[in-house]
Amino acid sequence: MSGADERTPVDVAVGVLIDADGRFLLTSRPEGKVYAGYWEFPGGKLEAGESVEQALRRELHEEIGITIGPVQPWKIELMDYPHARVRLHFCKVFAWTGEFEMRERQQMAWQDLPVQVQPVLPGTVPVLAWFAEERGFSGPTCATDTLAR
Repeated sequence: MSGADERTPVDVAVGVLIDADGRFLLTSRPEGKVYAGYWEFPGGKLEAGESVEQALRRELHEEIGITIGPVQPWKIELMDYPHARVRLHFCKVFAWTGEFEMRERQQMAWQDLPVQVQPVLPGTVPVLAWFAEERGFSGPTCATDTLAR
């Protein structure tokens, strides 16, 4: 059994916000966090007793100041980072209320394929590939394809 297999994954709810034009929201990781400055889909860890949807609603309100509408569970991806093993629960969100407010002094950017912001967090990369597949997009999913390793 390798070290990665022995680490219990942390469950993380991830919001894939999609606007009326089909663009999706990426936010930068705030200073002081692992991978600060890398771009990702917003979200956060589930707290004890929380469902993925409850965690996503709480995290998006805490981090970016919005209240989300219906949540569509989409895909689950297991990622092994040096600092943690995470189980990412990606959920599509098409409706929200409130003004975006970057409460952790992070940045936000509405993106399409190929993504123009960089660097992109490794856990974000599979989502870009899923979008490419769904949308019939071919070619690099990032402008320069420079990714965190």
